[in-house]
Amino acid sequence: MNGSRTWLQNLLKGGKMPMKNKWLLLLLAGLLLLVIALPVSEPENRKTKEAETDTVKEEDYASMAEAKLEKILAQMEGAGKVKVMITLSSSSEKIVEKDKETSKDETQSTSSETTVYEETTDRGQTPYVAKELTPAVEGVVVLCEGGDEPVVVQQITEAVEALFPVESHKIKVVKMK
Repeated sequence: MNGSRTWLQNLLKGGKMPMKNKWLLLLLAGLLLLVIALPVSEPENRKTKEAETDTVKEEDYASMAEAKLEKILAQMEGAGKVKVMITLSSSSEKIVEKDKETSKDETQSTSSETTVYEETTDRGQTPYVAKELTPAVEGVVVLCEGGDEPVVVQQITEAVEALFPVESHKIKVVKMK
C-alpha cells in the first residue's frame, strides 16, 4: 500500500516512474485505443430477419387491402357475398434521406450525395427513411354473388378504380358459385 502511494506521489510530482510501470501504462493505453477504434459489425442474422420482415409486411398489406375491400363491397346493393384477390406488381419502397452538396467552379459544377443515418438503441446506425411507398397494385379480382348483373359489375369496377390506381381492364368481377 505504501509503495503504491509513493508511486502515485512520484507520478504527481513529476518524478521518475519505474520502467515496468511505464510499459504497463503504455500497453493499457494502446489496448484502450484499439478497443475504441474497432468497428462494430452487424450480424448477418439481423439483415436476413429485416428482409423477411419486409416480405411479411407486403403480404400483410395485400391481405389487409383485400379484407377492407371485401368488407366495403359486401355492403353494396346487389353484390351479396364477396371475395377479393389483389396482386402487387412491386414491393414497398423506402425513400432514404440524403444530404446533397453542390459546388460550382468557373468551369464546372459538381454535386455529391451522402446518406443520412440515425442512431439505433443497440448502438448501430440505420439509414433515415424519409418516406415509405406502399406496394403498387397490379390487378384485382372480385368474386361476388351479384357478379352476373352488369350494374353491379360496373359499380364494383368503379369502386375499385376509386380506391386503387388500377385501370379498368385490370379489374375482373365475376359471379361466385
